[in-house]
Amino acid sequence: MIETLFRNLERRDVLPDSYRTRLSEIVIRERRFAKGEDIVADGSRPTYSTLLVEGFAGRYKLTHEGARQITSLHVPGDFVDLHAFLLKTMDHGISALSPCTVVLVDHAGLKRITEQVPHLTRMLWLDTLITGSIHRSWIVAMGRRSKSSHLAHILCELYVRLQAIDRVDGRSFHFPLSQGEMADVMGLSLVHINRVIQALRQENVISWTNQTITVLDWDRLQAIAEFDPTYLNLWSEPR
Repeated sequence: MIETLFRNLERRDVLPDSYRTRLSEIVIRERRFAKGEDIVADGSRPTYSTLLVEGFAGRYKLTHEGARQITSLHVPGDFVDLHAFLLKTMDHGISALSPCTVVLVDHAGLKRITEQVPHLTRMLWLDTLITGSIHRSWIVAMGRRSKSSHLAHILCELYVRLQAIDRVDGRSFHFPLSQGEMADVMGLSLVHINRVIQALRQENVISWTNQTITVLDWDRLQAIAEFDPTYLNLWSEPR
């Protein structure tokens, strides 16, 4: 059920069987969400953290006028709200951008892990630090990159993250977001996001058909994005 989490953690450090057991023991239950449903509601005080098992989810904030800004994308193996364990009250929402399956991890169980298994605690802490690294990268992309470079950077990041959990088929990956949802990711109008997608297609670096993206020229896509995956910390070393 939580193999994608194990795969994420063991890409960065040794994950003994005892750690797998401890994490499996604190899973409360599984839940499914339809596309468009809130997995975690803004203002809620969850007593559990949510691990995405299948599907795509997005962290978002709404303006007073109701405009939505998606501030991060989540793929299988991601804790979408591990920080809720300490923050308690959520200051943003997390929405299912496709049909999603999640498992709920008990905060009381996480507290026992922090008190009894310091190494596993550091590994989970690293998970939240990488989320912060991704946020910084997104801020730079939104504020300082061209729109084509910004989109290319998002696609490079997703390709590498999905490859790490064996969700890439050759150079193709499933990507269920609509152009409207990508407009919310990049802070653009629907017309503008369509132009940006077409620009990358015309560069012949990607194909985007229905819900499948294929990277046609990885080196060129990386160059357009100025993509350096260091911030994703996809190497194993003692923590």
